[in-house]
Amino acid sequence: MDLDGYARELLDEHRFVVLGTADESGLPWVSPVFYALDGPDTLYWVSRPEARHSANVAVRPEVSLVVYDSSKAAGEGGAVYMSGHVAVADPAELPTFNSEAVRKGAYEVRLGDHFRLYRATVTDHWVLHPSFERDERVRVHP
Repeated sequence: MDLDGYARELLDEHRFVVLGTADESGLPWVSPVFYALDGPDTLYWVSRPEARHSANVAVRPEVSLVVYDSSKAAGEGGAVYMSGHVAVADPAELPTFNSEAVRKGAYEVRLGDHFRLYRATVTDHWVLHPSFERDERVRVHP
């Protein structure tokens, strides 16, 4: 099985990523956010800067992320697990987010005082191998 292609397919198909962050003391927080891709190593989302996950990445930009198929029964869905770091994106990158958001069935957004565009640069990807009978992640390069 082409696990790199499998990971890319999961990233392309789904709309939400669960973003794992931590505050300055290390207290963890997870948030689902609608995402858009710019290749397999760059994910964008729009959030309020005062949202807990946004405040967390402002002080600790290292994140973990997972995109998974929640429509499947337990043991049948696929997932891509990722680690990386987050930065506030340049507003000039918004058309990249918007074109992908529209492709995924959302609407174009405009940035303003209440919303910022964020960019996660993914450094590592893993999938749960679909043919393994035990819970084991395999590193991939989608």
